Formats: sequence, structure tokens, C-alpha cells
Amino acid sequence: MAETHSLQDMRQQAAVAAKVFIQRDYTNGTVCQFQTKFPSELETRIDKQQFEETVRTLNNLYAEAEKLGSQSYIEGCLACLTAYTIFLCMETHYEKVLKKIAKYIQEQNDKIYAPRGLLLTDPIERGLRVVSYTSMSHI
Repeated sequence: MAETHSLQDMRQQAAVAAKVFIQRDYTNGTVCQFQTKFPSELETRIDKQQFEETVRTLNNLYAEAEKLGSQSYIEGCLACLTAYTIFLCMETHYEKVLKKIAKYIQEQNDKIYAPRGLLLTDPIERGLRVVSYTSMSHI
């Protein structure tokens, strides 16, 4: 017997089955930050507050990575003095924060998103253009 599905059901299944991309937000220039608008495709999968908290935390971490301070200045001076060979034995502040972001994303996937059948992809894997959510049943 043939099953009938409403158009609404098919749209919801297709939306959940596909990847959902959260675009970069360029309203404040080229600072690395992502939109916090909750996508309707995720409504049945995750809580809006949890989504916004994750994106806000990512935005704060990327702002920390790009923050210029005395450490960045010293790194730059040491790099010039050593013809950039210092980076063979030292991590930059930016690299340290990128590792922190990767760890945060892994924790979010383990605790929140994987149990809901989703996988949050590190934006660095997409050239810092998007944050993507993928349904784990279609990976």
C-alpha cells in the first residue's frame, strides 16, 4: 500500500536531512562573527536558546582570537627578529584560541548535538565562512 505524506511533512524531513548553514555576519565589518538568527530548519532538533548560546560563544572566541594586545605585538616583533622561524617552535595566540574553539565544538557535539542527531562543524573547515549543522543520519 502506498503511503501518503503531506507537503509539510516532506519539507520538514528534507530540511532536517540536509545541512543547515549559518552565514557570517558582516554588519560590523570583516570581524569573524556569525549570525545568531535561529534557522527554522532546526526548530524540531534543538532549543533556540542553546543554538544562540553556541553561536554567541563562537563569536566571542573568534573575537578573542583576533584581539590585538601586547602578546600579539610581542609575537610580531619576535617573528620579524627571527625571520618567522620562531613559529616553528611556538604557537601564536590565534592558533591557541583556534584549538580552544575546536575543543568547545567537540564538547558541544558530544554533550548537546550528537544526542539530537546533529553534528556541528568547525567553521575553520569551511574557511570561516559558515557554521554548519549536519544531520548525522546523512553523513
